[in-house]
Formats: sequence, C-alpha cells, structure tokens
Amino acid sequence: MKRKTIMSMPTACFWAVVAACALGIVIGSFKDFEINVALANKTDLGAFFATYGSYFSYCLYPAAGACLYAGLKKKGDGYRLLARALLILGWFMAVYYSNSYNGKAVRALLGYTAGESSAMLSVLSWLFWAALYAWVPFAVICLVDDGNPDRLIAVGAAILVAGIAADNVNLWLKQVASRPRYKYLITLDDPKSGFRSWWQMIPNLAGSNDNFKSWPSGNMTIASMMFSLPMLTDAMKKRSAAKNGIAFALACAFVLLYGYNRIHMTNHFLSDVCFGTLITYLIYSLISTAFLRGTEK
Repeated sequence: MKRKTIMSMPTACFWAVVAACALGIVIGSFKDFEINVALANKTDLGAFFATYGSYFSYCLYPAAGACLYAGLKKKGDGYRLLARALLILGWFMAVYYSNSYNGKAVRALLGYTAGESSAMLSVLSWLFWAALYAWVPFAVICLVDDGNPDRLIAVGAAILVAGIAADNVNLWLKQVASRPRYKYLITLDDPKSGFRSWWQMIPNLAGSNDNFKSWPSGNMTIASMMFSLPMLTDAMKKRSAAKNGIAFALACAFVLLYGYNRIHMTNHFLSDVCFGTLITYLIYSLISTAFLRGTEK
C-alpha cells in the first residue's frame, strides 16, 4: 500500500510545518514587539537577500510551465499551442512578479530615474529578470519524466494555481488587517503606542499605504512556495524519497532564513511571518492534493 503524502512528503512533515507555524503565532501573539526590538537591525546583506532571495521561489513558476509543456506535448499535437502558451506564461509570471516587487532595486543600479532617464534603462531592468529565468524551462524539460504526462500536468497546474491563489489571498488579508509595520512604528515618538496585535484589525485602513500592510507577510507567501519543491523533484527521471527529503529540508531552511530576514529588516513581526507561511502552505497543500489525487494509482 502506497504511503499517503502531501506535496510528495509524508503527512508527518505537513503536521510539523503546521505545528511550527502555530507555535510561532502563539509566541508572536504575546511577544511580537519585544522580538522586533531585539532582532530588527537593517544591514546591506539583509537588504540584498530581501531583494534577490525571492528569485529561488519564483523559479518555480517557469518550472511549472515547463511541466505543463512536457505533459501536454505527450497528449498529442492538438495540445502543442496550449503547451507553448503555458510555458511562456510560467516564465512571464516569474519575470512580472520579480520586476514588480524588486525591479526598483535593479533600476536604481542602472541609474534609472522615472521621467528623467531613458526608457531603455527601464526596459533593460525587465530584460535582466527575463534573462535570469530563461534557463529554468529548458533545464526542467530535460530533467522531468514525461512517462506520466497527467502527473506532470497536475504538478505544473498546482504550482501555478496555488501561487496565484496564495498571492491574492495575502493581498486581501493585508487590507482586512491593516496592521502597521515595525519600520513605520519606529518613526513615531512612541513606537509602542502605535503597535497593534494581529487580531486588532481595522479593515481597509491600509488602502495603498504600505506602512499598514504588515499582516500577513507577503514575502513569506513567496518564500513558502519552496515547499512545493519536493513535488518537482518527484516528477524527475531519477527521483527518490531521499531527494524529496533533501528538497523539503532546503525549503525549510530557506523559509526560516527568509522569515528571520523579514523581522531583521524591520518589515514584519513574528506572527506576520508565521501566518504568511501557514496560509500559503495550506493553500498549496489543498490545491496540490486536489490536482494530484486523480493521478495517483
């Protein structure tokens, strides 16, 4: 009898992640402000990781597009156009999100100033991200096992759909909570007076003001995409439970490092980080299970 898994890992791993997030939420609910006072300290290294660390997570979008492409190609020539469209979509999503969230830093490196510099510098910043993700689809197409096209389609679709769903749920919850960020609070004469716990919500106060979009962490939504990495390694030609375990361990390490960075760089509180991780992880678990269940025999 085949062992039950969630995102290609034993269910014990699922409950371990949920328990770790729940523990962080409980601790943060009582100690959020004090933890930030102790850990928050902007550094150049922290800023670099905050800008470019998401690259590894966003690589999953073109990888998902490549899985869909490889799976649909095996379905016949009638799916060829759809396969190509989804391949390009996965690559474009990675470029779009990176340029939207982190493009400002790249444009600054190029010396671009809106309204003053040549528009070509802005185009170059976009091409920078386009080139960074261009290799991913080719590598994944070479490595995946197309002997089970239905599974490849399910894996690719799960990553794309869950990623879009988690991002939009996160954006909605930021408006529901409208919680002030720590980096905003420390600009006040009395930071503690402006602090609000995550459950003290004031819906729609944030609007377009990023200072009031602390809960839940959007960057942890991006980082937690890495938990789908074992699904990708499980779709490779030379797959094994050990490789899936290594992929899961790397995902855990990456999420922990990313979570610390969000606190360290004064952007979020511990409960923001844990909620962002938990919400995304649950969305990915639910959607991937729904997509993959029909392909498991």
